[in-house]
Amino acid sequence: MVGLAASGLQITAVRPFIFFNHRIFKSAVSPVFNSSNGSSSVKDSSSCHVSSLQPFQRILMSTSARNYATKANSEASDVKPTSVLPIDLRGKRAFIAGVADDNGYGWAIAKSLAAAGAEILVGTWVPALNIFETSLRRGKFDESRVLPDGSLMEITKVYPLDAVFDNLEDVPEEIKANKRYAGSSKWTVQEVAESVKEDFGSIDILVHSLANGPEVTKPLLETSRKGYLAAVSASSFSYISLLKNFIPIMNPGGSSISLTYIASERIIPGYGGGMSSAKAALESDTRVLAFEAGRKRKIRVNTISAGPLRSRAAKAIGFIDMMIDYSLENAPLQKELSAEEVGNTAAFLASPLASAITGAVIYVDNGLNTMGVGVDSPIFKDLNIPKYEQ
Repeated sequence: MVGLAASGLQITAVRPFIFFNHRIFKSAVSPVFNSSNGSSSVKDSSSCHVSSLQPFQRILMSTSARNYATKANSEASDVKPTSVLPIDLRGKRAFIAGVADDNGYGWAIAKSLAAAGAEILVGTWVPALNIFETSLRRGKFDESRVLPDGSLMEITKVYPLDAVFDNLEDVPEEIKANKRYAGSSKWTVQEVAESVKEDFGSIDILVHSLANGPEVTKPLLETSRKGYLAAVSASSFSYISLLKNFIPIMNPGGSSISLTYIASERIIPGYGGGMSSAKAALESDTRVLAFEAGRKRKIRVNTISAGPLRSRAAKAIGFIDMMIDYSLENAPLQKELSAEEVGNTAAFLASPLASAITGAVIYVDNGLNTMGVGVDSPIFKDLNIPKYEQ
């Protein structure tokens, strides 16, 4: 089948040239068909000379066709193929919850979506809102805003958001009176969704890029009920709340993405306080939400299990450098993970190219999740374990 297709392509390419040269040939030999008095003698010439000219005609046409085919193949080898599978999000609008600086996964996802043409809205934790907006306005993030084409990522609007609270009735008085919340309003999940609807009508992409565990440095056996429930509330139920409130304004066929971590299924000492439980819940919820949101409004729901990154939030855990070093030593790909790689995966998942992917955990961690042991252990010192050599 492949050979036939290739042959057909070659014939199609050569055939127009054969016709062209046939016309040139007739023009070139037409004086032979003229009589000595200058009048046309096509009939006589045809009967007298065509039989003797046919071998020459076939040679000329065959030679010309071969030359054309050689030239065409040579030119084709010099032409670089153009992309036919672009990630095109032009005309789409994204809301990214959990962007408070320019070095986390949320920021990277916003950049990749913007590079693909999407309009960007972000939700920033209320206590961090003033610093984030000031830094953005004064150009402190300009270097980080540069897109592949040299332009700067534009954030259409920044909304104050505290995803721990579904509506104003849920907010305790001590939070309402907190100075860090002074000057901000309409920052509960329900209120933010209503504000986005009022401002823009609808969105196409919803990204959950936030997590918090007040007792994350404590082992699970030392975690309090309050700390455990706080971790689950901020890191997993907040996603359910966001999707619940934003689905009514999401266009059918839209995409929702969250971020998880391998601690949901593997033991990561030091990642405590119920955070591993929260990530496990998030992944389970992703499958259920994929079913419900898919049936309700054709919304795809996926989560990205990202590897360790030196973000400000990760540094608060205290052992992020150790986890990055561990990954470099043990992952199949021995390189440091970049936030851009996670951002580009999110752009793919949000695009029509991923139209049949939902309910999935997509690992972007240089393959670390596939490993059953740490190969840097002294126990494996006598094994011939390959290492990448630059």
